[in-house]
Amino acid sequence: MRSDRRRAAAAGAFPAAVLAGVLLGTPGAVAQPAGEGTTIASSDPRIGFVGRWERHYAGDEAATVNSGSRVRLRFTGRRVTGLFDVSTIAVPPQLWVTVDGGPRSLVTVDRPEIDLAPPGLRPGAHTLRVDVKDTDQVTNRWLPPLGDAVILRGFRLAPRGRLLPPPRPAPVRMAFFGDSITEGIRALGQPLTPDGADGTRTYAAVTARSFGADMQLVGFGKQGVMREGVGNVPTAPESFPYNFAGSPADSGFVPDVVVLLEGSNDSTVTDEQFAPAYASYLSEVRAANPHAWIFAMEPLIGRHSAAIQSDVANAADPRMVFVNTDGWLDRHSTADYTDTVHPTVAGHLKVASRLIPIISRVTGWPVRSGAPRESP
Repeated sequence: MRSDRRRAAAAGAFPAAVLAGVLLGTPGAVAQPAGEGTTIASSDPRIGFVGRWERHYAGDEAATVNSGSRVRLRFTGRRVTGLFDVSTIAVPPQLWVTVDGGPRSLVTVDRPEIDLAPPGLRPGAHTLRVDVKDTDQVTNRWLPPLGDAVILRGFRLAPRGRLLPPPRPAPVRMAFFGDSITEGIRALGQPLTPDGADGTRTYAAVTARSFGADMQLVGFGKQGVMREGVGNVPTAPESFPYNFAGSPADSGFVPDVVVLLEGSNDSTVTDEQFAPAYASYLSEVRAANPHAWIFAMEPLIGRHSAAIQSDVANAADPRMVFVNTDGWLDRHSTADYTDTVHPTVAGHLKVASRLIPIISRVTGWPVRSGAPRESP
């Protein structure tokens, strides 16, 4: 049974003394001159955030605990430095950084200031994209102060560098909710740390790119509909409305499609126990997204398949679809799975290649030429 502290955190009612210090600090300036250049606070509206971000963590910091979250900005000058808060971080998260669509660079957020521009960047206008590869799944990433997260204080540009209007948002939006598979755990190999994970190469990220969509990716290791995740994360229904404890998800991100891949970790309950909990979860997701297409995927290992299919049918919702994943992957194939549970990058690509045409057929969305692609 959960403690009162866990129950309060899941409900977004974390102790006021903690939240006052972590979420309700004094906002900083949007931009201010600095001796080494121009410092831009993460609260500047010209910075584009995609994914689940708390925009007022510790006042004017931005924080995310989810792989696949993204930051985009346009700037002038030959230098851009990321400013991070690593004071509470136990395991450094990892990022992919690219400028002007060039090669991706792997960055480990293990210090407060990190140069993000490639060597020899020319003067002029540039576009920076920062993607969260992963945060550590077992470290506390739910109860503030967060033990693992990407906490962005802002950016520093070169002297006389300027921040430009933000990139345009994508024409469609997608949200994916799941467990460690959706997070990208062990997609790259055996390590259960960020070294072995990559949210940008999951079935979810590949699917979103195939439609040119902005994406919310929410995956928590060990989490189920009736099972709490690791890292102090509550169950899927309890965590659904929040970025983390005390931080409601941005209601301004309205997805056109919601994809659910939950149930693999609900191994200790029967279908009869699972079915009403999953039906309630579907109702919660529908209430939050009244106009979205909802795709309820059968867990890749087949667990609770009949219950999920029955719940979708009983909902009698014309914009809710059950996705049968039987036969998509071979659990005994080392090409498909790293450990019989977590798909490899190639396995994720296989899942995306089956999911994409289903979503396209149901929604009428065109698929981008050359899709699916393993990485951006």
